[in-house]
Amino acid sequence: MIFLRNRLLGYGVDPAWADLLAAVLLVLIVTLLCILANIISKQVVIRLITHFVRKNKFRWDNVLLERKVFHKLSHFVPAIIVYYFASAFPTYQKVIETLAITYMMVVAFSVINRLLSVFNDIYQTYEISKSKPIKGYVQVAKIIVIIIGTILVIANLVGESPVILLSGIGALSAVFMLVFKDSLLGLVAGVQLSATDMVRVGDWIEMPKYGADGDVIDISLNTVMVRNFDRTVTMIPSYALISDSFINWRGMQESGGRRIKRALYIDTSSIMFCTDEMIEHYKGIHFLKDYLVVRETEIKEYNRLNQVDRSNRVNGRALTNIGVFREYIQQYLRRHPGIHQEMTLMVRQLAPGENGLPIEIYAFANSTQWTYYETVQADIFDHLFAVAGEFGLRVFQNPTGSDFKWLPERAEKLELKSDVE
Repeated sequence: MIFLRNRLLGYGVDPAWADLLAAVLLVLIVTLLCILANIISKQVVIRLITHFVRKNKFRWDNVLLERKVFHKLSHFVPAIIVYYFASAFPTYQKVIETLAITYMMVVAFSVINRLLSVFNDIYQTYEISKSKPIKGYVQVAKIIVIIIGTILVIANLVGESPVILLSGIGALSAVFMLVFKDSLLGLVAGVQLSATDMVRVGDWIEMPKYGADGDVIDISLNTVMVRNFDRTVTMIPSYALISDSFINWRGMQESGGRRIKRALYIDTSSIMFCTDEMIEHYKGIHFLKDYLVVRETEIKEYNRLNQVDRSNRVNGRALTNIGVFREYIQQYLRRHPGIHQEMTLMVRQLAPGENGLPIEIYAFANSTQWTYYETVQADIFDHLFAVAGEFGLRVFQNPTGSDFKWLPERAEKLELKSDVE
């Protein structure tokens, strides 16, 4: 500034104005230098760096561009220029240097935060990130950086040692515990979730308490984000997955089979012993011919050895239409292309009730894809509803409006029949 003052005096400027004009000119020069340096760093240097990054074969440096780490680093240049020229203003040198250092510290901690995000982005490109996500840890690291950065910036502004400020944090620990309660709980939950491998990104989880039923798309410090099958998104607190129960369908997805567990309700009044005509009719069904031949031989041999009087059909052993129907379902499922034959396959009777006798199918589709699973399940029961009548069985259904509608007509027919008799 002395140089500028002397030059202005040489041009005949009044000494009373020379100091002020020299200071203004120096501020303008520093400002122009900062603008010029900023333009060069962003328009030239960063473009060269971008060109180099795009051309090489490494992928991690592309993440640095996406997170604008180099753009943030360019902010150091104007701050360094201001710090360098602070000595030109002896009266305000200390203040200018303090503000310049403070700005550089803020930029430095911002760059560190961006680098942590870059690290997380690079980690997510690896397969292990689905089972061992680190986003929660990265967020904790960012919080620590922000806390340390805030302490150092304040210490720099007030001109005191950071140790003095840190000593006062102990008294504020209760406040920090209250403010960062969710973050601390989330951190503990994140460690437990990662250590026990309870939840991964991509898992299908079900948590009715929070209305969640879909795929996990993100695991962060405080929340687990679930995209439901209706395309809505549910945010679940991380610690809720530790404290509350939920269903994780990963085991089913990894097994390659999805369970079918549904019952067909049979009207018990339609269950009967098989007549010879019924057995001959059933032998025409491909799935049952061999079974019926073996069972007939077995039953006849049993009745002969035990000298059973078959003049009464209650005595001894005999085939029933419900038993033959169960065997038919079993054989049908054994040949169905959509059923996993290496997993449990069972057709069983459940306890009869007011809705009839439940014949339950317990099997597994050979695909976990939802649409395929529903199609297989629907195809099976479409067929069983249609063939139940072939076995003399009626599928139970509560009376509907159409049933009551025809009651008067049926009653009239019964009366006419009784009159004729």
